Amino acid sequence: MSIDINTTTAPEQPQQSLSTAAARNLATTTKTVPQMQGITSRWLLRMLPWVQVSGGTYRVNRRLTYAVGGGLVSFAQAGSNVSVIPPSLREVPALANVVDDALLASLAARFIRQDVPAGATVVQRGHAANQFYLVAHGKLNRHGAGAFDGGTVLGVLADGSHFGADVLTAADATWDYTAVATTSCTLLRLSRQEFEAALSQSHALRIHLRAFTAATQRPQNRRGESDIAVTAGHAGEVSLPATFADYEQAPREYELSAAQSVLRVHSRVADLFNEPMNQVEQQLRLIIEALRERQEHEMINNPEFGLLHNVAYDQRVHPHAGPPTPDDLDELLSRRRSTRLLLAHPAAIAAFGRECSKRGIYPGHVEVLESRLPAWRGVPIFPCGNIPVTAERTSTILAMRTGEEDQGVVGLHQTGIPDEYQPSLNVRFMGVDDKAVISYLVSAYYSVAVLVPDALGALMNVEISRPFS
Repeated sequence: MSIDINTTTAPEQPQQSLSTAAARNLATTTKTVPQMQGITSRWLLRMLPWVQVSGGTYRVNRRLTYAVGGGLVSFAQAGSNVSVIPPSLREVPALANVVDDALLASLAARFIRQDVPAGATVVQRGHAANQFYLVAHGKLNRHGAGAFDGGTVLGVLADGSHFGADVLTAADATWDYTAVATTSCTLLRLSRQEFEAALSQSHALRIHLRAFTAATQRPQNRRGESDIAVTAGHAGEVSLPATFADYEQAPREYELSAAQSVLRVHSRVADLFNEPMNQVEQQLRLIIEALRERQEHEMINNPEFGLLHNVAYDQRVHPHAGPPTPDDLDELLSRRRSTRLLLAHPAAIAAFGRECSKRGIYPGHVEVLESRLPAWRGVPIFPCGNIPVTAERTSTILAMRTGEEDQGVVGLHQTGIPDEYQPSLNVRFMGVDDKAVISYLVSAYYSVAVLVPDALGALMNVEISRPFS
């Protein structure tokens, strides 16, 4: 059985009106200015108070401080071999001012590797402290004696930390806490005997340690500053102490850094193609955006003045677990007065939100410059994509007090510079070359300073990946 299907094609109708494609030839096109994906909120630049720096240099005068060193030690790894980088031993307070690199290298060679499984006790409270430890990798909890015969967690030691420095200066020292590995750890240890052997071979090291011991025995407050003698609560005619406030003899100076680029525009483009948008202005706008992004990146990551590299050792907190928890942020906030802002990578903020959700906690929000931001204990948490995320998916959360009057963190710039286009940013005409290309030098000048150490703190090595389930 066959079915015949008759198909007929309707005749094509002639066009009865002007097509849209042709009509566009007579229409005016509405255009946007050039868009840029690399623009971020740059909250750090917006929230920091900026200080005018005349002469390009900002000097931070402080009271004389006897406490030195205390940073993180660095390590070199070749295959399965791990060794401490000798100059980084200056982060140990007792070795902070050792100038002889050969001496530090001889000390570094005396460290012995020790691998510790998770859950193992490395040192025991009350036992003799006859070993000095460097944490090459891993995490340990320090447990101390609490009230009513209970225990307490004193803090976390992680990559780059060191403990047991009393071994270097006191032969009869004992551990006042217990260190327990919460993960598998790679440690480097130096015994008291090995250190004494190094002492016997170096007269310079013996002189240095005597000077260090003498400095630590001088009257000082809990921050390590030279003490100011004050009498209070007395009655009658008592002899009042005579005192003075001593200053650092070599205060730190911050020189303004620069981010620069050369804009090149062909004269034909600048002359003829300026409607409806000025080509030079649009090029400048995009380059300035890129410079400001680089400025914030440097203010966070620069090894000399960047905030991540200028957190005092006693202001660095490690999370007790992996991701950032409300308890961790509470500990971070407790390290300073008047914390004005928290700065974190967006992924770290999301990780903190997940931890709050697990506990049934709902963080508050605050309104800042017409933006609604998450907050903890009333302190806004600002997103900052310039805070790095490591290959292991860990990041850092910064907490800071700001302003000169509050001895906090301040941004540094200089306004009123020649050819200024924006505050502390200028655009200088460089001329026209023989190919009719116009050049402009675009420069932004900036820096950031921490006035006192406790103005800036960091929650280090927070895990931001979603947990595997």
